[in-house]
Amino acid sequence: MSEHVYKSIELTGSSTQSIQHAIENAISRASKTLHGLRWFEVVDTRGHIVDGQVAHWQVTLKIGFALEDPE
Repeated sequence: MSEHVYKSIELTGSSTQSIQHAIENAISRASKTLHGLRWFEVVDTRGHIVDGQVAHWQVTLKIGFALEDPE
């Protein structure tokens, strides 16, 4: 088993649909520029209320990715 070193960053995903969709938006966007994504942790969840209804979700995540070995 090889040893890994990870870096984590914090991102906030948003969605008008659901918490799950906000998480998926953040991970999908991160995967376009970061490689080796391995894990995520939800650290905060917020919502925006309009007329007594949830109008918007924001979910803050820590996303971890493996650092590549130097060549």
